[in-house]
Amino acid sequence: MFDDIALFIHIVQQGGLSGAASYLSLPAATVTRRLKKLEQQLGCQLLHRSARQCVLTQEGEVYYQAYAELVEQFEQAQQQLSKDLKQLSGKLKILAPTNISHGFLRQMWLGFTRTYPKIQLELILSNQLQDMIKNKADIAIRIGPQADSSLYQLKLGQIDKIMVASPDFLTTAGEPQHPSEVKTYRVIGTTLFSKWTLSHIESGETQEIFPRFNAIFNDTSFVKYMVCDSQGISLLPLTEVKSELDSGQLVRILPQWRGEVREIYAVWPSGRLLSEKAKCLRTYLKEYIKTHLV
Repeated sequence: MFDDIALFIHIVQQGGLSGAASYLSLPAATVTRRLKKLEQQLGCQLLHRSARQCVLTQEGEVYYQAYAELVEQFEQAQQQLSKDLKQLSGKLKILAPTNISHGFLRQMWLGFTRTYPKIQLELILSNQLQDMIKNKADIAIRIGPQADSSLYQLKLGQIDKIMVASPDFLTTAGEPQHPSEVKTYRVIGTTLFSKWTLSHIESGETQEIFPRFNAIFNDTSFVKYMVCDSQGISLLPLTEVKSELDSGQLVRILPQWRGEVREIYAVWPSGRLLSEKAKCLRTYLKEYIKTHLV
């Protein structure tokens, strides 16, 4: 009904049905039909209509005075929102995991803010799952598909988990030739996984091993520090160790085997329109992952 009330306000302000039809780019017959429908719903006549003019009835005057300012405010807000949604400027609030943002995605964040300096990035980092609605976030980066049906989800890429060690460690301890041999080595683990489920990249064969951890942490970064310090082998996300692999500080062992795949998703509330700046980040992030996660 509000749309029809707004139409009534425009008929009065444009001096008649034909003026409103021209202003709103609507057929004159549509304007007439919607006005009649509104009058039926309200149970009163709003305008005295003639071939040349429309004059407010007493009831029409009451409704016009009650709604004219409200319609104007609504349309101004609608225009501003539409303008804001289309601009690559202004505030953009993002929720993201801490470790991957400090590691693999660090250059992505720096590149995005450098490329789009008018976007005011507010990046909230946490390894705990944060409520998007409560935080009034535009978009979030999550690891793994989300069970929350109130969120739209877009898969951005996937992260392999691989076994790594330092060259010095392997020089001293030797290199395992099969997953079953890993349990005879010093192994550094995380509190998240007590067993390693490994699959052969070519054959699809799977192996489950239960390493006896010589040290265990609830933070993958600290696991990496231990491995870099030549204190053992670990199974870590590729994103966590990519720079160390590139520099030679770490090497991949049993390269034909990998752990369970972790998927990266962009998520956002289903009841909220994505602004152009949020869409821009989503595209930028997807392209970055596609280019660098190899």
